[in-house]
Amino acid sequence: MNNATIGDLLHNASQQLEAAEIFCGHGTDNVWDEAVYLLCFALQLPVDVDRSVLEQTPSAQQQQHFMQLVAKRIVERIPAPYLTGEAWFCGLPFNVDKRVIIPRSPIGQLIVEGFSPWLAEPPSTLLDLCCGSGCIGIASAMAFDSAQVVLSDLSSDALAVAQSNIERHQLAERISLSQGDLFAGLQAQQFDLILCNPPYVDANDFAAMPAEFGHEPVMALVSGDDGLDFTRRLLREAPNYLTERGLLICEVGNSSVALDAAFPNLPLTWLEFAEGDGGVFVIDRQQLLEQRDLLA
Repeated sequence: MNNATIGDLLHNASQQLEAAEIFCGHGTDNVWDEAVYLLCFALQLPVDVDRSVLEQTPSAQQQQHFMQLVAKRIVERIPAPYLTGEAWFCGLPFNVDKRVIIPRSPIGQLIVEGFSPWLAEPPSTLLDLCCGSGCIGIASAMAFDSAQVVLSDLSSDALAVAQSNIERHQLAERISLSQGDLFAGLQAQQFDLILCNPPYVDANDFAAMPAEFGHEPVMALVSGDDGLDFTRRLLREAPNYLTERGLLICEVGNSSVALDAAFPNLPLTWLEFAEGDGGVFVIDRQQLLEQRDLLA
């Protein structure tokens, strides 16, 4: 295929990806975009490159590099961001590798909207709990340019990736790291806003997940038989780490059904998203305090 144009390469690659029935869900939702993403990396093109490049003919070396990436994507089922070392979230690039899950949280849509109408005023202090790559906290720091942000995770490996992203976005003056289980590393700190994308996959869902998810750290995905082991603890302890006007926003995905069943009287507000994602709730400190007996 030495005379193949970029358009030819993308067409052939997308056909291969579709025939292989790869799972698209780590930054793309279709095989064409998956092929484009890998090609841009192989040819060192910007992700927003103009379609006029489709008629260009890459070098034989570039074509080979691209086809090797496509083959690896198919045979080993490695998600594309792990092959490129980069993922995009809230329009920002982040370093990623197998030490962290790939950014994809619908909380990103809330960040873009400034958490309207849930925040009455910009937060002064913000915690990204179970931060992984740090994408949620870093994107929030970019959205609220006066906020002091803490990224917290149990995994030292994840925090190393988060640190690389703090440096990449030059936010070391406003973002710090904390290591510990849940709130263990935070001592007496309190936050106007706690954002959390914790492990929430239940045992049945995990067993049925596509092979691509097997490359992500299990501790960042699975949380007991019903997916709520971490979230139960979070709801109990969060009031201690929220300011008087503080909000907790948490993603629990498909485990939202189990959470409602476990705590039918808990006043969770389930958020709706234009892109159809769900499983994210908001609750404030006072509501959590009023339900302490229920959560005990």
